[in-house]
Amino acid sequence: MLMRTDPFRELDRLTQQVFGSQAPGTWSRPTAMPMDAYRQGDTYVVAFDLPGVSPDAIDLDVERNVLTVKAERRPLELGEGVEMQVAERPLGAFSRQLFLGDTLDADRIEASYESGVLTLKIPIAEQAKPRKIEIANTDTGHKQIDA
Repeated sequence: MLMRTDPFRELDRLTQQVFGSQAPGTWSRPTAMPMDAYRQGDTYVVAFDLPGVSPDAIDLDVERNVLTVKAERRPLELGEGVEMQVAERPLGAFSRQLFLGDTLDADRIEASYESGVLTLKIPIAEQAKPRKIEIANTDTGHKQIDA
């Protein structure tokens, strides 16, 4: 079997772990998780990549318009006689905070988790939606002034 080797790969991995760049998160210093966010009609959609994370290891909190997403990727439980050969996937805690403006309805956030992607749907608050304001017509004609 022919194996390609990269002499810099191990050095790069060690450098990242020592200096903290892309190093796996610890429980005292979580790593940020990648996300995409876009607007779809009257809803903002935010998708977080969390492959290999169990849904019960994800925690969502909203406090004072700050949405906090925390997740934990736990090590694989290997059976007796199993020896790990390569372990490159980061383990530990991941965390991300989003500051929700007053224009978003934090009380109606919907969350789903499928294929390693956590998707949040955050609706725009009713008071922030554009609306038409009717103008009352106060001109009802001429008024007679009594002297």
